[in-house]
Amino acid sequence: MKLFIDTGSVAEVEEIAAWGVLAGATTNPSLLAKEGGDPGETLRRICDLVDGPVSAEVVAADAAGMIEQGRALYGLHEHIVVKTPFSPAGLEAAHVLSEDEIPVNMTLVFTASQALLAAEAGATFVSCFMGRLDDVSIDSGETLQGIVEALHTGQSVAAVLAASIRSPQHAVLAARLGCEVATIPAKVLRQMLDHPLTTAGTERFTADWRSRPELGEWMTRLVDGAAVR
Repeated sequence: MKLFIDTGSVAEVEEIAAWGVLAGATTNPSLLAKEGGDPGETLRRICDLVDGPVSAEVVAADAAGMIEQGRALYGLHEHIVVKTPFSPAGLEAAHVLSEDEIPVNMTLVFTASQALLAAEAGATFVSCFMGRLDDVSIDSGETLQGIVEALHTGQSVAAVLAASIRSPQHAVLAARLGCEVATIPAKVLRQMLDHPLTTAGTERFTADWRSRPELGEWMTRLVDGAAVR
C-alpha cells in the first residue's frame, strides 16, 4: 500500500518526505484555507516535494464549474489529481475530466455502491473516509472491505484510497484490507514511528557504545576516511 500525506502544510510535507516514505499527497479546501497564503503556490511546492500524485479539490457545486476548475487546477502542475466530491455533478465532472486524461480523485465516498459509480465514471482514485464513518457508528473496516471487494472483483482500474485516517491502526487496517493507498495526516505518521521497545532498545545501544569512548573515536576516523575517498 502506498502512503500519501493529507495536509495543506508545505512544512509537514518537507518533514515527512525526508523519511522517504511518501508516494503522494492529498489536500482539501479546509486544509489549504487553514494554512493561508496563495493556494496555487502551496500546491506547486507540495508537488515539487512529492514525486507522485497530489490531489487538489474543486469548490464549484455544478458540473460545468467543477470541470472548469478541474482543468485549471490540473494546469498548475503535472502531478495534480483533481478531487471532485461524490454527487451527480461530481460524477459528470469526473467523466469529462477523465476523458480529457485528467486524473480524478472522487472524494467523500462512503458505500460500495458509490464506489462503483465513481469507478465507472472514470475516477483514478476512490476515497473512503474511515474516521468519519466511525464517528457515526458505522464500521469503517467493514465498509472499506466492501469497497475493496466490489472494485477488485470487477477488475476496476480505480485505486481504493483510505482517507480520514485517525490512528496507526486505521492505516494498518487499510493495508490489510487491500487498499492501494492510504492518505495520512502528519500527526498520525509521527505516531506510526513510536513504540516503547524501539525507544528503549535505541537508548540501550547508544549507552553501551558510549561506555567505550574509543569506539566513538573509531567512528570519527571511519567517517573522516570515507569523506576523503
